[in-house]
Amino acid sequence: MGNNNLDKISIIKGDITKENVDAIVNAANSGLLGGGGVDGAIHRVGGSEILKECKKIISKIGKLETGKAVITSGGNLKAKYVIHTVGPIWRGGNYNEETLLANCYMNSLNLALEKGIKTIAFPNISTGVYGFPQDLAVEIVFNTMKENIEKYKEIKEIKFVCFDEWNYKLYLKKFS
Repeated sequence: MGNNNLDKISIIKGDITKENVDAIVNAANSGLLGGGGVDGAIHRVGGSEILKECKKIISKIGKLETGKAVITSGGNLKAKYVIHTVGPIWRGGNYNEETLLANCYMNSLNLALEKGIKTIAFPNISTGVYGFPQDLAVEIVFNTMKENIEKYKEIKEIKFVCFDEWNYKLYLKKFS
């Protein structure tokens, strides 16, 4: 498989809440109530509409399981939608964390396909307070994209928005 399939992927350093894409992905917690990091920022900028929709989802499903994804409107964000996914907490690597992290990306992209989303931006899922090793996370993201990019032909652009310089450099190195 040629690397040209990965041409639709771009790596940028910045603030995901400012991205002008159809959907941004939120590294959420299982209660979907907003929290720290990117989750808190998305809820702050997106406003109360997102939280209202999240509460409605949680009232139906109880909690969002790790690796799964749900979708809400984008509220006040530039993005039309927010796809919320719960990344794994790193517990040493013996608790299926790698598969669960890959599932976050896959399930988010599957949801994007279902909704006809053409452009999507991901944060660095689980590498903040959840403690997932950054270099391993980049490896998983890269392999997940490489192995599955064919399934997502209808998605025209996939962005990885890195908050910090270290992640940005890791992504650039891996995807170049």
